[in-house]
Amino acid sequence: MVVRWRTFPAMIIRSGCQLYYMDKEEKEMLADLAWLQAVIATELIQVTENTSSLLHGSPPPRACIEEHRRLRQHALEIAERYRPGSGLKEHLAGHA
Repeated sequence: MVVRWRTFPAMIIRSGCQLYYMDKEEKEMLADLAWLQAVIATELIQVTENTSSLLHGSPPPRACIEEHRRLRQHALEIAERYRPGSGLKEHLAGHA
């Protein structure tokens, strides 16, 4: 049997020999979860930096701050892919 991917409006997930069809609600829920995970990741990075500063009495090392910036940017890109204009970018600008 030939499956033409364009003929199905819902997302198809293949697991082994079985195909699972996602309806619109399930696709939206998955997008919400991806966005939420990105938000959690960015906030966790900030908590880590704040905790480090409190424990050591100084800002985290510059190398850590740069790596955190890259991780935060990547998480933001994921969040914006699924929920553009959510306000997360503006919120993160306040962390800098």
